[in-house]
Amino acid sequence: MTDPPVPPFFDDADFNSPLSDERAGRLVASLGPLAHRRVVDLGCGWGELLLRVLEAEPAATGLGVDLDAAAVDHARANAARRGLDGRVTFLAEDAGRHLTEPADVVINIGSSHIWGDLDTDPTAAALKAIRAILPTGGRLLLGEMIWTRDPTADELTTMGMERDQCRSLPDLVDTTIGLGYRPLDLSQATLDEWDRFESLHALGWEHWLLENPGSPDAPEIRRKADEHRRRWLHGWRGPLGFGYLTLAAAP
Repeated sequence: MTDPPVPPFFDDADFNSPLSDERAGRLVASLGPLAHRRVVDLGCGWGELLLRVLEAEPAATGLGVDLDAAAVDHARANAARRGLDGRVTFLAEDAGRHLTEPADVVINIGSSHIWGDLDTDPTAAALKAIRAILPTGGRLLLGEMIWTRDPTADELTTMGMERDQCRSLPDLVDTTIGLGYRPLDLSQATLDEWDRFESLHALGWEHWLLENPGSPDAPEIRRKADEHRRRWLHGWRGPLGFGYLTLAAAP
């Protein structure tokens, strides 16, 4: 624990993925009609996109699940502040436990790791598990890291990633079709959305360093901030993208 505490990521960011307000609105609209639908967000973080879904459709209900108890507490507070707590439940639990419960709409953004590791293809595992709880025509909003180009060996080393951790966007779409979905909408985060996302993640650290230059914890916080920036600017900025797919469960 630093003294004073370093603020968490969600103090500055709306979403825990490279996502603008404009794109978020498009994604919510792509899930409709949502009246009387049960929307489940697996790996919801602080649940901002789920809350926007519920704001867009007063007759929808939601469940958000994430292991991060602090993020879930933040989600609950946001829901109460916006008058949505009567229609949404947030649980600090393993999201995989809720794959036996039916859902009309599932949100799975950046959370496929819940279902496996590099050896088991977590994206395919997530798609299979979620398909089992969706009725025909049910919607899945999938958000996945993708390669926008083939990364170099140096970039992979800087990122600390393997080439087979991600697919290209066309390969990702083909995978979803092969596992029982039909694509309704797809888009890719822009470089500006990525830069904004990464800047916001580091912003709390930078503000803390400016306000606490004499703290004995300052060298370690500065090291973490500099390492984040190095991996971002010399690693994933360029080859790593983020794709958003709205999918329907095929007959």
